[in-house]
Amino acid sequence: MAASDLVISPVSGKADLKAFVDFAWEAYRQDPAWVPPLKDEVMGMLTPGKNPFFGHAEAQYFLARRDGKITGRISAHIDRLALTMPPEQGMGPGTGFWGMFDALDGASAAALIAAAEGWLRDKGMTRALGPISLSIWEEPGLLTQGHDHPPTVMMGHHLPQYQPWIEAAGYASAKTLRTYELDITHEFPPLIQRIIQSGEKNERIRIRKVDKSQFDKEAAIILHILNDAWGDNWGFVPITDAEVAFTGKKLKPIVFEDLIRVAELDGEPVAFMMTLPDLNEALTPLNGSLFPFGWAKLLWWLRKPKVRTMRVPLMGVVKRLQASRMASQLAFMMIEYIRRAAVADYGATRGEIGWVLDDNQGMNAIAEAINSEVNKVYTVYERAL
Repeated sequence: MAASDLVISPVSGKADLKAFVDFAWEAYRQDPAWVPPLKDEVMGMLTPGKNPFFGHAEAQYFLARRDGKITGRISAHIDRLALTMPPEQGMGPGTGFWGMFDALDGASAAALIAAAEGWLRDKGMTRALGPISLSIWEEPGLLTQGHDHPPTVMMGHHLPQYQPWIEAAGYASAKTLRTYELDITHEFPPLIQRIIQSGEKNERIRIRKVDKSQFDKEAAIILHILNDAWGDNWGFVPITDAEVAFTGKKLKPIVFEDLIRVAELDGEPVAFMMTLPDLNEALTPLNGSLFPFGWAKLLWWLRKPKVRTMRVPLMGVVKRLQASRMASQLAFMMIEYIRRAAVADYGATRGEIGWVLDDNQGMNAIAEAINSEVNKVYTVYERAL
């Protein structure tokens, strides 16, 4: 399609923002694997004043139109915390982002990416990373493998044609992220069971459930471990206290004490594993709205979810223990205890771990040791501006 009849315009006002959110339903209307998000959630994520991400970030959204019909969307954004990170960790000075990318055709895709790049360039950025929607902690990367099955809670989904369109715009892979899936109805291999049993005999080790009645205190413990464990990872950007509170409030309804574990060594919290029931299984039939009956359906589901899939979005071991036998032992123990609860109490049959950086040797080795296999790959692209 010709680019000459395309108009790219910045989102301005509520009607444009609504159209920006609604466009996903047009882009994915023939994709059976797409899970419609809750529109109010997306609006909140994109709105300064509602999402604390904007306490250290700014964004501009763009729409593509042809003959008055919307043919694509994109966000361009700058995260001031990311600008302060060491360049060798993937972020750093001059790095801007684009995301929330969807298009109906290649010409719209090219024009949208160019518009996002122009905005970033005008802001002094010298490099673009994308897609990242909006924070590295939300939906980073383009789905480049695993389009045939739905994403789990808080994971992105994209159409296969986006990859050649992005690469045609001059982008190359900066990092790949993997998710692993496994059948959790089966016990782990004998070697892993022996490692777990050895840990159970070690009086220095305690694996405990989180206490939801002490939600803020537990969140602070997990955040402390997370910042220490992930601090040197590619793409790491610190999470602010406001973001922790915001995310905690959103996740609290799907936080269940037996699915989140903290490992203590000599009484000190040194590792954690967070597991969430796959909320997408409940969201899919709601088609983006809680009205008129969605609230009741969701609240009923949240009382005691029965799900096929559990997702492990976050797991961490403090830096001083990483690459040690103790680290993998604690990981296997937490995984096993959560596996048992997921099967017995929630009827789950499948687990998904991720995302995991492709060069995170420790986590990739743990995933492979419990007989899990890569089911989705996400690629974060980069280009000099």
